[in-house]
Amino acid sequence: MFGAGGGTSSYREVEETDLVILWGSNARETHPIFFHHLLRGVRRGARLYAVDPRRTSSAAWADTWLGIDVGSDIVLANAIGREIIAAGLENRAFVERATSGFDAYRAKVDAYTLAYAERETGVPAERIRELAHAYATAPRAMICWTLGITEHHNGVDNVLALISLALLTGHVGRYGSGLNPLRGQNNVQGGGDMGALPDRLPGFQHVEQDALRTPFDEAWGVTVPPKRGKHLSAMFDAMEHGELTALYVIGENPVQSEADQSKAIRLLSGLDHLVVQDIFLTPTAQLADVVLPAAAAWAETEGTVTNSERRVQRVRKALEPPGQARDDLAIIFELARRLGAEWGEPSAEAVWDELRRLSPVHAGMSYPRLEAAGGLQWPCYDETHPGELFLHSRLWEDPVPGNRAPFVPVDHDPPVDRLDADFPIRLTTGRRLDSYNTGVQSGGYRSPLRRGESLNLSPEDVARHRLTDGERVRVVSRRGAVETPVRTDPSLRPGLAFMTLHFQDDVATNLLTIDATDPKSGTAEFKATAIRIEKLGETRRRGAAAAAGTTLAREP
Repeated sequence: MFGAGGGTSSYREVEETDLVILWGSNARETHPIFFHHLLRGVRRGARLYAVDPRRTSSAAWADTWLGIDVGSDIVLANAIGREIIAAGLENRAFVERATSGFDAYRAKVDAYTLAYAERETGVPAERIRELAHAYATAPRAMICWTLGITEHHNGVDNVLALISLALLTGHVGRYGSGLNPLRGQNNVQGGGDMGALPDRLPGFQHVEQDALRTPFDEAWGVTVPPKRGKHLSAMFDAMEHGELTALYVIGENPVQSEADQSKAIRLLSGLDHLVVQDIFLTPTAQLADVVLPAAAAWAETEGTVTNSERRVQRVRKALEPPGQARDDLAIIFELARRLGAEWGEPSAEAVWDELRRLSPVHAGMSYPRLEAAGGLQWPCYDETHPGELFLHSRLWEDPVPGNRAPFVPVDHDPPVDRLDADFPIRLTTGRRLDSYNTGVQSGGYRSPLRRGESLNLSPEDVARHRLTDGERVRVVSRRGAVETPVRTDPSLRPGLAFMTLHFQDDVATNLLTIDATDPKSGTAEFKATAIRIEKLGETRRRGAAAAAGTTLAREP
């Protein structure tokens, strides 16, 4: 937040805060370790509000569930902001001392009345008012979110709307109050910290700022290109236009994780050269010219991992990699050697110490300190620094050192894949407790919780379409179609369906989803696809009618 790419708070604070808004996150199933910390807070008396289109297993623990329509998050956030201002509950002293742009924000949210928000979001006005007052008046409060906020064509704007609520109430920069994006995969935080972003060097130092880039030029003996690179969606656009012809993929399975599978396969297959480095022969690896078998980082390598509270912890090698598999570090060092660079023997600690010399926020995190403390949170500026429990405490100094935190007003922009008579059902995607992402890592072992892919529908929609549990149907979007069994899901409201990407070899859900992407983050709109459901008998009759040149009326 505010230039530092990590959550502002620690897990301990979640246990001791007074109110938590879990927005677009089924943390009980997708972030179970974090959810244990959250439950400790709930059991100590914290109020929990869940904002989610589904009444998830996380929402079952909430004091109040706000069943929002998919893609209307900005409407709800702006209406909460408007109500806080109208009721005179904003933290006026904090706003005036520590923020900028409040007048523009107030003008923007003025149109987002409770009545308008109820129409657009499906959340009753009284519940919106209740949440606004509860959040503004809580002594300490947090907003936590995940992909339900970010996997939209305007995901960055969704996040900005939530940040504005924290600025409005002063719920940031102090113990027990903060903004916390829960990372969707292990060490996603660490990847960003290390510079695996198109515009950042390690430690979130901007590549286009000369003063920040110069130490890297000097340490590496090369000139780092002074311009931002491309995020994943922009890479695929560059492939489409012939501007990107070779690709090196490390630990990623875009064939099954990108929003438009047909497009991903076409573009990856058309590359001049594709290298894939992975622990499994994924569908992406099967397209590669060269496959480099890698070690499992969590058990077969030395190094570090960083979690959602910015805590860096040691990873220790327990097993030797099987067969010809090698540590990622060893592969990259050997590749560099063959390209003419001599980096010496690969050593995780030596690489980490190089990072510490170049990234001020990691400078105090030596291996011995990480071992002794069981992990440290960045920023940790020297070897006497304990690490920071929470970020942005400077916002409570008077005067505030450095830049003020800006309000960024944003407007509602509904999902790109609109609902209509041909595609009347909103499909949203997510994860389940027993499986992981595209199933590459979790699909190889059995679980008593696992039941395969299904199209989850509300009881009302199951009855309306005259379906039964387990019946196979054809799910059709504007991009493709899949066949899958139906499952009745009481957590869903009429008109809303749910699927995962866990079983892509059996049901390729990303044949349905749309690759409309956020221009700032490059994230695709996995959460909002327009679909229709066809009974398989109806589908066969339609196919026969099309072959005969006739038309059948759609069954009700």
